[in-house]
Amino acid sequence: MTREEELIERLKREDEEFIKIKKAHTELAGQLDELEKKPFLTPQDEMEIKIIKKKKLAYKDEMEKILRKHR
Repeated sequence: MTREEELIERLKREDEEFIKIKKAHTELAGQLDELEKKPFLTPQDEMEIKIIKKKKLAYKDEMEKILRKHR
């Protein structure tokens, strides 16, 4: 396991903010997977995918900020 992976694992156990953000990011990833499994996407589905991707990216940015603080 790399130092980065060790840091992420520690934060997933100890940092409440990181835990909350990681959980939200994971939930959005699940929603995205479900939408992308559909054989046909409606315009509403496509808009929802874009929104989810933007939210996921924002959560990823927040997780990265926390990681930088702990490096």
